[in-house]
Amino acid sequence: MLVCPSCATGHEDGERFCRRCGVPLVETEPAALPASEKHERARKIRPQYAEGPLVKVVGARNQAEAELLQGMLLEEGVPSLMRRSGGFDVPDFLAAGPRDLLVPEGGAEVAREVLGQREPRPVVARSTPWVRVLALVLAVFVVALVAVSILNAIL
Repeated sequence: MLVCPSCATGHEDGERFCRRCGVPLVETEPAALPASEKHERARKIRPQYAEGPLVKVVGARNQAEAELLQGMLLEEGVPSLMRRSGGFDVPDFLAAGPRDLLVPEGGAEVAREVLGQREPRPVVARSTPWVRVLALVLAVFVVALVAVSILNAIL
């Protein structure tokens, strides 16, 4: 049975608005419908942790471990996405292989705190001095070898 919240007039189930005042109708006794698993999961997510592009926060050894970590994040209100790590496609064993957990940038700090991960340091490509010296010696050797070959061909 539907009722108008303004004038308390009862209406049939097929109607959406009150005939007298035009207000949207509501149920007299809201039925306690069981919420779906997706609905319950979405209710746990905090909106401030769902903003921004996805960033990788942690890697798992297999699907079961990744699902456990996803559950830990969900309990803190952080949404997450699991995907296979690049280069590890094992079709015979679908749950095998490493997984990456991605979270929105807004929840990355909380996710790292929950999972006990540190902030990833930016990778700086630096070569050590002995590598530079070795590269220089090899370049000089190649140039000398080409020069000797050219001199032998001329003479």
